[in-house]
Amino acid sequence: MSMGHSRILGSGFVVGDTLVTNERMAKVVDTTNEWIKERSGIEQRYFVTEGTATSDLGVGAAQKALADAGLTANDIDYIVVATMTPDYYFPGVGSLIQTKLGMTNVPALDIRQQCSGFVYGLQVADALIRAGAAKRLLFIGCEIHSGFMPFSPQGWDVVMGRSEGPIPQSEKDWNSKFRHLLVLFGDAAGAVVMGPSESKDRGLLGFALHAEGGPVESLYVPSAGFKYRPYFSEAHVKEGRFVPVMDGKTVFKMAVTKMPEAVHEVCAKAGVTLDDIDLLIPHQANLRISEAVQKALKLPDDRVYNNIQKYGNTTAATIPIAYDECKKSGRVKQGDLVCFVGLGAGFHWGAALMRE
Repeated sequence: MSMGHSRILGSGFVVGDTLVTNERMAKVVDTTNEWIKERSGIEQRYFVTEGTATSDLGVGAAQKALADAGLTANDIDYIVVATMTPDYYFPGVGSLIQTKLGMTNVPALDIRQQCSGFVYGLQVADALIRAGAAKRLLFIGCEIHSGFMPFSPQGWDVVMGRSEGPIPQSEKDWNSKFRHLLVLFGDAAGAVVMGPSESKDRGLLGFALHAEGGPVESLYVPSAGFKYRPYFSEAHVKEGRFVPVMDGKTVFKMAVTKMPEAVHEVCAKAGVTLDDIDLLIPHQANLRISEAVQKALKLPDDRVYNNIQKYGNTTAATIPIAYDECKKSGRVKQGDLVCFVGLGAGFHWGAALMRE
């Protein structure tokens, strides 16, 4: 039996245990605080200590979201996880989070839509609840990007503040080949608990989701896939092919075009206008992208939220982290119309509209 709207009942997030400033990154990569801020807006990010898994961050965020909703893990009957950085190549992390939360026999689903994972996952979660397949659903976006970093053990000691360095110039030169990517990412997880709305006026109102695989090599990891035999090799490591490849111009152009289009589309589907949106929460990929999207939509500063300055790009975790901050600070209030929008590798993009 189809049900009405689903809504967010609680939210929470966690970040890696070590704060890493731009100045700290500049010790192992040929860059500066000014260079990073000018191009991305990022001032710092958080990395986990080695041995911490994506599922561990997911559990931490889930526990905070459950507490915020006034529920326990025993109240959850479905888990959805969005991540591109699972603990293992397979399986996904949903079942690992389930076990670490002390749950059994609860279905767990992983999705792989990268930076648009939270927007896509909201539609999946909403459909499960509306179809009656789930009553109380835990949806988590969690990522550990520090595994992409090509740093040596000595380099990691500097990055994590255990040493002041310096590292050999040859190592710094190697790291700097990937400079435009290494400075962008952080480790974090954000989670929401979702359930049916008791009001037809509150909850998720609609979605506009799209994908296009043609430009996939503009943002991808050129290793660890079954296009190769073996799927990961010593040569791939030596060549640094475990670090993502990004054509920044293509990604920027797609983001500043597709994200505004998705916002207009979801508003039209829901019968509202841009003027009705109280707050836009974009995926935090790059502050310059968010500013361009804001300009295209002609939204004032007080109706757009950005926090990439503090966390960097945490992929599927950026939107739930931003939402939680807005909800806890009063930036999002009951009755507000909130729009989530993002674009990620694949390429996947889309927007979701929600009445708080």
